[in-house]
Amino acid sequence: MTIIYQSRGLSRRELLRRGAIGAALIISGKAVISPDNAWGLESTALKPDTMATLILMARDTYPHDQLADRYYAIAIKGHDAKAGKDASYRTLLEDGVADLDKRAGSGGYRGLKWEDDRVTILRDVEKSAFFQAIRSDLVVSLYNQKEIWPAFGYEGESYSKGGYIERGFDDIEWL
Repeated sequence: MTIIYQSRGLSRRELLRRGAIGAALIISGKAVISPDNAWGLESTALKPDTMATLILMARDTYPHDQLADRYYAIAIKGHDAKAGKDASYRTLLEDGVADLDKRAGSGGYRGLKWEDDRVTILRDVEKSAFFQAIRSDLVVSLYNQKEIWPAFGYEGESYSKGGYIERGFDDIEWL
C-alpha cells in the first residue's frame, strides 16, 4: 500500500512561525550547525550560543539577503580565536551577548523574530565597546571574503591585471 502526501506549500501560520529567512542554527556540543545549508562552525573559546548570537548580530549589522549565514559565521570565527588568547576580550563578548539577551527579554536576542526589533536593540548598544569591536572587525572579515565579491559586482584588485583604466574604468555607456 502506497501513501501519497500532498504538500500545499507553506501556510501563513508556518511562515510566521519560522520567522526568518534561511534556516535556524542548531547548537550541538561546542558547534553551531546549519543543517539545511550544510555547514558548521566549531567554537573553541566562546560558548556556542554566543557564537550563534554573534552570527545573527553580524547579519543584522551588515544585512545582505544574497549572502548565506556561513559567510557571517566565517567573519565571526576570528572573534572566537581572539577570545581564546585574551580572557578580557572573551568576557567583553560573553557579557555583550548576555546584555543583548537581557534587553530582548524572554527568548533572548535570537528569539526575536523581527529584524527591526533586533536592530532597535543594536542601536541602543551601538556606542558600547562590545558593539564597536564586532562592527569594526566585520568591515574587513566579512567583505574580504573573495567568495562573496561576485555578489557585489567586485572583481578584486586590478593592479595585477593592468589596472582599472584598461578594465572598464572609463566605460560610460550610460551617457
